[in-house]
Amino acid sequence: GKIEVEHMISKKLQLKRKAEYLKNDLMRQFDSQVNDFMDSLIEESATLEPAPLPAVFSPPLSDKERNKLRHFRLPHGQGKQFVSRRSLLDELFEVNHIRTIYHMFIALLILFILSTLVVDFIDEGRLVLDFDLLVYAFGQIPLVVCTWICMFLSFLPTYVVVTNSLPPASCFIVIMEQVRLMMKAHSFVRENVPRVLTWAKEKTSPSPVVPQVSQYLYFLFAPTLIYRDKYPRNPAIRWGYVATKLLQVLGSLFYAYYVFVRLCIPQFRSISLQIMDLRATVLCVFNSILPGVLVLLLAFFAFLHCWLNAFAEMLRFADRMFYKDWWNSTSFANYYRTWNVVVHDWLYYYMYRDFLWMSEKRFKPAAMLFVFTVSAVVHEYILAVCFGFFYPVLFCLFMCFGMMFNFILHDQRKGPIWNIIMWTSLFLGNGVIICLYSQEWYAQQYCPIKEPSFLELVKPRSWSCHGGP
Repeated sequence: GKIEVEHMISKKLQLKRKAEYLKNDLMRQFDSQVNDFMDSLIEESATLEPAPLPAVFSPPLSDKERNKLRHFRLPHGQGKQFVSRRSLLDELFEVNHIRTIYHMFIALLILFILSTLVVDFIDEGRLVLDFDLLVYAFGQIPLVVCTWICMFLSFLPTYVVVTNSLPPASCFIVIMEQVRLMMKAHSFVRENVPRVLTWAKEKTSPSPVVPQVSQYLYFLFAPTLIYRDKYPRNPAIRWGYVATKLLQVLGSLFYAYYVFVRLCIPQFRSISLQIMDLRATVLCVFNSILPGVLVLLLAFFAFLHCWLNAFAEMLRFADRMFYKDWWNSTSFANYYRTWNVVVHDWLYYYMYRDFLWMSEKRFKPAAMLFVFTVSAVVHEYILAVCFGFFYPVLFCLFMCFGMMFNFILHDQRKGPIWNIIMWTSLFLGNGVIICLYSQEWYAQQYCPIKEPSFLELVKPRSWSCHGGP
């Protein structure tokens, strides 16, 4: 009898665990389908003109009301709609299985720290806690702050970065802020010029409807690149949530530090002593896959999830869809749309749709090529200024493999095998980026130019540098 009771209890526990798993799985699938359905409705409603109600159901609009509605219409559609919604990872982390994966990454960070401390103690006989890489990478922070204050003055940040030889991380802060503010300025002008032009043409009101200074200042700090006079707002600020996200950003920063210290610097420090033939390059790429993927995931988690959510919470910005489930993509076309929704929306509405609007929807492939070119040029500009050398690896990956995969791995590709192909391509691509840029970085340090010329400036130094430091 005791054995039967224990068997029944065990079976009930198994059924309970299975029911909980099925419940979580069903809720996750239901929530994903509802979100996709709502997103599609929003996108469709943005492109449809509302049908006028019969006069018997609605009173006639005054000239002032008509003018107010007219000001919110774009020449070719309503544009992006903002709604109140949470970030996807915040929802997924409520599921125990997903939270366990997060705990695994924390455990890996602890092991990185312990391994570094143990190696330092064995080699030096003491604990070395100088964090020299972080001090170097984020040097001259006061100059970075001063440069941000002058950010609106055209290419002044680029001049400051180049002339003062800022370290890489500080350069990234300045140049990415420059690009961000330029994109916001374009959005602000693009969204408000149609209002002014409509008013100038019809003049049905004493003055055009233009934003207030407070609305513009809010937009400058809001985690979006699409200007609107109003955004959905949360009722209160959860300061505990803000503190958690900022601590996660700090943790991701230290995580990246240990990735470079333990996995990258030992491999590339003596890179100039080797002749980079085909065999050495292939080994370099495959040895760079692990740190490349870790840096990719850390950049996504730290910036697109933690940093943007922290600012959104402080500003009570309610639309937290900064990314979608890009990890489930079975096509690169879907990956490009879901990896960084903030930038994708700007490229889609102000580059792709405006290109089609001006060409009367006759050159869709040219519009897509234009978007890829703009994205590739901006990415390469950021890397060239921040690293201090021109080596268009990312540009070539964007324009060659990125375009090719966009047409080969398109939205018609379904099934797990295509998700595997997508992840394999991401692994290899990030390995190539880490490998080639690291090679060039050390080659620039070990083999400086003796007689500067245009050819020497544009030719990768790693192709000819084989001497020691």
